[in-house]
Amino acid sequence: MQVTLSVNGKLAIIDVDPRRTLADALREDLGLTGTHFGCEHGVCGACTVMLDGNPVRSCLIFAVQTEGTSVLTVEGLAGEDGTLHPLQQCFTESNALQCGFCTPGMLITALDLLNRIPNPTRAEVRSEM
Repeated sequence: MQVTLSVNGKLAIIDVDPRRTLADALREDLGLTGTHFGCEHGVCGACTVMLDGNPVRSCLIFAVQTEGTSVLTVEGLAGEDGTLHPLQQCFTESNALQCGFCTPGMLITALDLLNRIPNPTRAEVRSEM
């Protein structure tokens, strides 16, 4: 099936099997490997992306469900010139990267948190992350 969507602000048209997940399509069809597979059950959050402004676990969404939507991946956070997004810069400066595997999902989750709660308390951050 052909799916047309916006990924990181750019039009994408992909041919996918109806059972292909969004995570698979992002990684294998579009080459956006920042979205990681962890548990493949929607629990770990490593595959989190923004879908029409809402965080979703891309391992739980079929690519065909994204027809006409807008997807933001971790690759879409940085500027066109490679300038880091303030969250990416903050993670780097705070040594919050650890091994880095879950970092893309954490960045997207943090972006959503700050979009909803611009000045979260420590308790809110702990709860959301």
